[in-house]
Amino acid sequence: MDIKEISLALLLAALGSTQVLATQSTEALGTADTVDWINTAGTPDEQRYSTLQDVNEQNVSKLGLAWTFKVDDDRGMEATPVVVDGVMYISGPFSLVYALDAIRGTLIWKYDPKINRGQVNRTCCDAVNRGVVVSKGKVFVGALDGRLIALDAKTGEVKWSTDTFIDHGRSYAITGAPRLAAGKVIIGNGGAEFGVRGYVSAYDEDTGTLAWRFFTVPGDEPIKPGDKAMEVAKPTWFGDRYGRFGGGGTAWDAMAYDPKLNLLYIGVGNGSPHSRKLRSAGKGDNLFLSSIVAVDASTGEYVWHFQTTPGEEWDFTATQSLILADLQIGGQLRSVIMQAPKNGFFYVIDRRTGKFISGKNFVPVNWAKGLDPKTGRPIIDEATARYDDGKLKLVTPGIYGGHSWHPMSFDPKNGLVYIPAMINAWYFQQLPDTPYPEAGDFGAYNFGYLGAAGVPPKPGAPAPKASDIPNLALAADEARLRKSWIGRLIAWDPVKQKEVWSHDYVTMYNGGTLATAGNLVFQGTADGRFVAYRANDGKSLWETPANTGVMAGPMTYKVNGEQYVAVAAGWGGAFPLFSGVISNIAGVRADARILVYKLGGSAQLPAKKVVQNVQITPLLTSIDPEKVGRGHTEFAIHCSACHGLEAVSGGIVPDLRMLNASKVENFHVILKGALAPLGMPNFSGKLNDEQMDEILNYLAQRNADLRGMQDKVSARQSNP
Repeated sequence: MDIKEISLALLLAALGSTQVLATQSTEALGTADTVDWINTAGTPDEQRYSTLQDVNEQNVSKLGLAWTFKVDDDRGMEATPVVVDGVMYISGPFSLVYALDAIRGTLIWKYDPKINRGQVNRTCCDAVNRGVVVSKGKVFVGALDGRLIALDAKTGEVKWSTDTFIDHGRSYAITGAPRLAAGKVIIGNGGAEFGVRGYVSAYDEDTGTLAWRFFTVPGDEPIKPGDKAMEVAKPTWFGDRYGRFGGGGTAWDAMAYDPKLNLLYIGVGNGSPHSRKLRSAGKGDNLFLSSIVAVDASTGEYVWHFQTTPGEEWDFTATQSLILADLQIGGQLRSVIMQAPKNGFFYVIDRRTGKFISGKNFVPVNWAKGLDPKTGRPIIDEATARYDDGKLKLVTPGIYGGHSWHPMSFDPKNGLVYIPAMINAWYFQQLPDTPYPEAGDFGAYNFGYLGAAGVPPKPGAPAPKASDIPNLALAADEARLRKSWIGRLIAWDPVKQKEVWSHDYVTMYNGGTLATAGNLVFQGTADGRFVAYRANDGKSLWETPANTGVMAGPMTYKVNGEQYVAVAAGWGGAFPLFSGVISNIAGVRADARILVYKLGGSAQLPAKKVVQNVQITPLLTSIDPEKVGRGHTEFAIHCSACHGLEAVSGGIVPDLRMLNASKVENFHVILKGALAPLGMPNFSGKLNDEQMDEILNYLAQRNADLRGMQDKVSARQSNP
């Protein structure tokens, strides 16, 4: 780290603040009869499996709420708590970190990194954070603005802080949890939707000094002698645009570590722009997009890779859970890595060599006809899936994938993997060109295609027409989508590559899973429940209201001889922000808190937030149709990531179709930063007054559409 980096790191660290609420010694909270949960997935193999069985299939019905803790911001909760020596460490929206008494739920200390909330538009998918890791008396957290911060586990004071971003002029962001490997703290980043180049960095645990950095895609620079990774990757890219756009390939979530092999496994994301035609002249595999990459944990040197989606252009990231296990396959014990990425196939790979063992689709797919049985390479259906010919293509899974970031778990006793799966589809149509993305610009115009939500294609159905794209403003299409986009919990046998049991949910984005030796699988749901199933056959054994959508992965721990089960609850993230028209079926609102259960628990959950009926009044007395058209485009680029496709909010942030008179009057002032401290970005340098007025006219039209829909509903109710 040079002097400039150190100075910037010290300056950024000074912006954070720690609030100590209790002076209780952390050592006093634990006893010998204690079982910790040491990192976001419990163990470095990322199985999310616990040997605890005090809570089991016979007594889980007696599970009750032990305590709750309310976090500061009602945005998406995606972190799994970590418990060490009787203290729970949990991160929340805007990268705040809380240390709680794991028995009572009382706050010990809180750390606020003081994120510039006015720059939240630099991340595609909410101001979320997926967790912390604890080691040697320090709590490590990746902040949304690029800092990797080490906090004193007892006091929350900053021990060191370093800036991990290589270019603050681009929209990098950190939402993932750090990992530990070979005495180093590992962190990746996001931003492929905005035009960045992906990489992973490793820092010394004790000092925060940069140890190594691994780039996941090539840049403009020539290959350095001995750079094995770029020697493999660069020949798979074409043209020169990827260097200017960044290429993508951000490693924003999944990693796993094998200490015996000293290999760190990295899940790599999608391309930037999404369109391969605009990114790489329509050619090439574009390594290491949508790949699992193994590197030496001590040096960061490339060892092997396996690409799940060559030539990726559908947002089929491979950043989903990576699970290490030893499986009996064909009479031989194999050291494997398993993944169910967004592309809809479940993979079992030899984690020593990266060689394909087996794979099968776990949800419906139409972009590929299957996998090559020897190599695992997908047999892409070019006519159905590639959209560089300008024709409209309906692809499933859609951009949300067959499985997103919601963590899956593995039960070695039953030999099953529990996948929070999704069924959805998306329409793609190539754009002729796309501008260079500026920091904070989001939308289809950076992706390289025009897209819309769709429904899964039926076997034998004719190719879709342009007129088939659903108009998300219409109630009829909303109902159609709600019936077609579903969430599903799948218990998957990775050896036989088959589903053993499953449960369907009313919508997507249901929570991660936890498996325990008590023959239990725990999962939160998008419609506001926390449930437990019998692990071997899927029988529903217990459920309780969570009063908000639950997306995060649960965990379990034991303190003073008593087992607890915990989950972070709070609706938010990409799905409810971007696709409110579909996610609203969940019927929940953001209410972020930690929920902790134990046998015989009798605490009371606070009342559920009720959605209030709002009288919708016109935003403007007159609407300019020309401004509406231009405003639609501006809204898609600058506003849709948070306020939803077609301005339909998912209930996390205000629905802009229902602005009050004061907000309309001060619309330009708000867009120029008046509400930046609350998380509303400042668009002063991006939108001029005319463009802001165009967006307001578009919202006024959407308001009129909404009032028209309400009138039709009222008429039907009056004349059934």
